[in-house]
Amino acid sequence: MNALGSYVESWSPEPVTDSDALPSGPAAALSAALDLPRPAAAAGQALPPLWHWLYFLEWPRHSEIGVDGHPADGHFLPPLPDRRRMFAGGRLQVRAPLVLGTPAERTRSLGEVAVKHGRTGEMLFVTVRSEISQDGTVRVVEEQDIVYRSGEDAGRTALAALDVSGKPESAAEWQQAWTPDPVLLFRFSALTANAHRIHYDEPYVTGTEGYPGLVVHGPLLVLLLLELARTRAPERATPSLSYRLRRPVFAGEHLLATGVPADGGAALQVDSARTEAVATADVVFA
Repeated sequence: MNALGSYVESWSPEPVTDSDALPSGPAAALSAALDLPRPAAAAGQALPPLWHWLYFLEWPRHSEIGVDGHPADGHFLPPLPDRRRMFAGGRLQVRAPLVLGTPAERTRSLGEVAVKHGRTGEMLFVTVRSEISQDGTVRVVEEQDIVYRSGEDAGRTALAALDVSGKPESAAEWQQAWTPDPVLLFRFSALTANAHRIHYDEPYVTGTEGYPGLVVHGPLLVLLLLELARTRAPERATPSLSYRLRRPVFAGEHLLATGVPADGGAALQVDSARTEAVATADVVFA
């Protein structure tokens, strides 16, 4: 098989711009899915960091969806054969909060494209940059790092068995236990227009992808972490943050979101009984 870099040597998609009215309904729906006592934001209020993932959604025609549930083709999807995708991490800069009910415009562009070598082979790292504006002013700048493979991932065989009985423990100041179930994963998939079958189709994810159970969305883990900062330090604005997704976790596993606050921010992570720091985030407070 050709090296991954050979497939993207001439790949250079142009920036694209779209818009969204930012209605309050999606934010209220996610608040309910996360079992919050009330919506995290209403019309005229600031949207929590990264909750814009509920907006600017794309709904390809059914005939344009691949066998894994992802779009078969897309503007920022690299032209790899037998492409497999993983959300690896990202960074966010909040110059001013997005306001629900105020129309917004997003411009996306391709950032760095790099081939890296890991213990299971070559990986293509693609960064997509988004700038979101309201009233003609850029308010939010986001970079997402997506990892792509071509063909099977040999590292999945190590996850053949899954014991969900264990519970992680921590001495961290901020703690929130959480056990994601298939209903939550289904609702989050719907709210984010994510049809990837690993999140809702158990026969597919175990039989074809080789995972031991339904995979919890990476973005859902990140939003769970940020809820710690939002609820434990509600008076502190978050002008910037970064996050990284390190290991997959599965429906039914007992998870523990923890946070260690400091004067200028907080270090956050999600632990499972199998491993610590399956997802991490660093937030900076204003």
